Amino acid sequence: MSRLPQINPRKLVAVLKYAGFEEFDQHGSHLILINKKLDLQTSVPMHSGDVGRGLLKKILKQALLSEEEFRKHF
Repeated sequence: MSRLPQINPRKLVAVLKYAGFEEFDQHGSHLILINKKLDLQTSVPMHSGDVGRGLLKKILKQALLSEEEFRKHF
């Protein structure tokens, strides 16, 4: 299995929305997304540049998405 890619924050938000999350709020440069059905919350930094692999892994863990599910929608 290959490593997770670095990803643009907008693409990451699109993947999370496809997985059932919706935009809830924004605090500074961090977009808060929630999944009401699963009662989950995560945030994505909307900075310029890519989201690093480590942070991406933490966001996927918060969203209860496996790396395989992420790769399907990415």
